[in-house]
Amino acid sequence: MLFGGRSSEHSISCATASGVLGAIDRERYDVIPVGITRDGAFTLQPDDPARFALSSDLPEVIDNGTRVRLPDSAASSEWTVTDAAGATTSLGTVDVAFPILHGPFGEDGTVQGMLELFGIPYVGAGVLASAAGMDKHFTKSLLQHAGIPVADWVTITAGERESRRPGLVEELEPLGWPLFVKPARAGSSVGVTRVAAPEGLDAALDAAFAEDSRVLVERALVGREVECAVLAGRNGGAPRVSVAGEIVVTGRDFYDFEAKYLDAPGIELVCPAVLSDAELAEMRRVAAAAFDAIGGAGLARVDFFLTDDGFVVNEVNTMPGFTPISMFPKCWIASGVSYPELIDELITLGLETAR
Repeated sequence: MLFGGRSSEHSISCATASGVLGAIDRERYDVIPVGITRDGAFTLQPDDPARFALSSDLPEVIDNGTRVRLPDSAASSEWTVTDAAGATTSLGTVDVAFPILHGPFGEDGTVQGMLELFGIPYVGAGVLASAAGMDKHFTKSLLQHAGIPVADWVTITAGERESRRPGLVEELEPLGWPLFVKPARAGSSVGVTRVAAPEGLDAALDAAFAEDSRVLVERALVGREVECAVLAGRNGGAPRVSVAGEIVVTGRDFYDFEAKYLDAPGIELVCPAVLSDAELAEMRRVAAAAFDAIGGAGLARVDFFLTDDGFVVNEVNTMPGFTPISMFPKCWIASGVSYPELIDELITLGLETAR
């Protein structure tokens, strides 16, 4: 299991690892907890769910001086660890890696590419789908090309910001106000700002560019925020889609980081969401189409707005939050798949789709 990592979602990855460590079937699996520090060091961490549980103090992978080494070639599957004193021991062979990593340097195809270089099977999306799903601009471009509705947007790079500044407000006018400003490659609502009027645009761009060199400015949609969980089909079969969950925002501008992970008020998560049979069928159809459009594998969570004109896809998350209370497992639990069963299914899919 790989968790932590160099992104701003480091602590959320740790919390996800805590959930999986606490629920995985120990009679079937021997787990090697490999924590990646904020500096990118691969360390051997305690097999202790409580150590990485989400609380008011966000969990973190602490550098304990150990270094986990991957095999020296694709011909080997043995991992090793060097302790702080310099002694190296074997961790045994690894059948499948579970990269529970969110954000850049983990969810974006980088770790997936590394694992493929060493011939290590892994859970989740491959290099292309991970990279495309991580980048909101390219996710939208692929979905739009596939005929899947997305919110209108404008993309700005850091290098373009100054040259576009004089006419930027006019350029964005067709999107209407308010707008949402987002880093292209960040998750958990980090760096996201709702902008009600032009006066707030510069500060919102500053916050987004602090996370990425490419930023999206999106039309704000009016509608219900609903999402569903996707699992790849077995043996190349069609994607499987859960029932829907709904995020009911009552006292905040939007579903931000504090509401997602720090239990801030003003948000209610409802699962299953109240939808008609026709609405749920259409949502499932579009979710499966979005999963296929980015070349998904393993799992994803597809986020929608249900507007007066129908479903609009907001994002496709290829490694969604996976704590026991996150929406991805909640949707599957409401669909009849328990949290431990879900972990087992993901590992099975990872082994089945060994690249």
